[in-house]
Formats: sequence, structure tokens, C-alpha cells
Amino acid sequence: MAQNIVWHNTTVTKKDRQELNGHKSGILWFTGLSASGKSTLANVLEKELHTRGLRTYLLDGDNIRHGINKDLGFSPEDRTENIRRIGEVAKLFVDAGALVLTAFISPYQADRQLARSLVDEGEFIEIYVKCSIETCEQRDPKGLYKKAKNGEIPQFTGISSPYEEPEKPELIVENDKQTLQQSVEQIITYLEEKGFI
Repeated sequence: MAQNIVWHNTTVTKKDRQELNGHKSGILWFTGLSASGKSTLANVLEKELHTRGLRTYLLDGDNIRHGINKDLGFSPEDRTENIRRIGEVAKLFVDAGALVLTAFISPYQADRQLARSLVDEGEFIEIYVKCSIETCEQRDPKGLYKKAKNGEIPQFTGISSPYEEPEKPELIVENDKQTLQQSVEQIITYLEEKGFI
């Protein structure tokens, strides 16, 4: 831990940035099993929000592991550090006045709670992209479930590593029971009700 560090307050505040952008900022945290549709849903939603003139940014699990988290594996400790870093990065986007969408399996409740604790009340929207493991295995666009079942991928969430379902998410999107457009509309409605749009 670094010592002798003092937080430097900036003149331009989060509220100033939100007013400039014309909307509230926050984190849309998509969590769910691999192949549940988190990234696809987040991507389509971001396009819709962008079309409406909102400042957004999408942080995707695989993309982040190509850069800031490329030094991390998939052990429980590395998964926790992965989510801690993403929580801190997402917090910066909230401070910048943007809506940040994060699409990560984020299998542990404690890690998601840590990410929530980094921002103010009402700025963290946990979206559980609920999808049966059978449907995820059928979709499996990357062939990961097959590899995990063949023992080629150790510590794979849902197969050899646990996924802790959210206890009280702001939204549950049943991605195996409704269309992609219905899922997007469900989230848009929530954002309208909460004054983000």
C-alpha cells in the first residue's frame, strides 16, 4: 500500500459533469453465466442509449482481459481482483458523468457488493441476465462449455466453479424467455422510471 497519499479534490464535480451531459450517471452491471447474453444485451442497449444522446461506455469482460486485466487468470483470487479493478474503473466513468455498462460474469456476490459500495446510492444497477445453464450450453458461441466439460478449462463458472445468483438485483432479465428487444425495453423502462433518461 502506498503511503502519504492525500485525495485531491477537483473543481469540476460529478454533478457539474452530469449537468453538462444532461443526465444522471451510473453503472449498469450485467452479471450472469457465460453465454447468457450479457455482452450482446449490453451492446444493443448502449446503441439505444447513444441514439438517445446519452454519454455511455461499455466495459466487456473479454475486452478488459486484453488490457488492464491481462495479468489475471481465473482463480477465485484473480476473479475477485478482476471485479475490484472493474469496479474502480466504472466508478471513474460515473464521476465523469457517464452511464457505464459492465458485462462480466462476476460470479461472487461479495465482489459485486464491493463494486456497488464504490458509488453513491442509486448509481449501481445490478442486472441479472438470467438464463438456464442448458440454454447457455446450447448457445455456447465460443465453445467454452464443451471445453470445460472435457477438462480443458479449469475453474469454469457453472461447471467447475460456482456462480452465486444476485440476492436483490435491481433487474432480472430472463434472457432465455424473452426477445433481445424485450430485454432492452425492460431496462429502458427502468432507466426512465429512475430518471436516468
